[in-house]
Amino acid sequence: MRYDPNRQPNGEEWSDLDESERIDLVVDYHRRARIAVPNLSIHASLHVIVENQILMGNETPVAATLGRLMAEGLDRHDAIHAIASVMSAVMFDAMKPQPNGDLNAAYFREVAALTAAKWRSQAE
Repeated sequence: MRYDPNRQPNGEEWSDLDESERIDLVVDYHRRARIAVPNLSIHASLHVIVENQILMGNETPVAATLGRLMAEGLDRHDAIHAIASVMSAVMFDAMKPQPNGDLNAAYFREVAALTAAKWRSQAE
């Protein structure tokens, strides 16, 4: 199996892999595509988490947000990055020494509110 963030992985094949194999596939893609990122291991891990959530379908708002972001003009890879940026921000907030409340609820709320325009403005 080869990973391509612009194509949804086959759910059954993806599910048959363990997390480290999924991460290795994402790392391999970025190396083949010569996409430089500050920390490839963390970047790949975020890809895997988002892909896993997409395959959960309607259990989370992630799959619907991916579709909406793509309809708003992002390619699938950028939409994954946009969703991962929300996840990263929520995770960062969770590390602060203050009560965080329900992190899943905060993440799902932020993902549902994400737009391509908002992502583009942050990415620039």
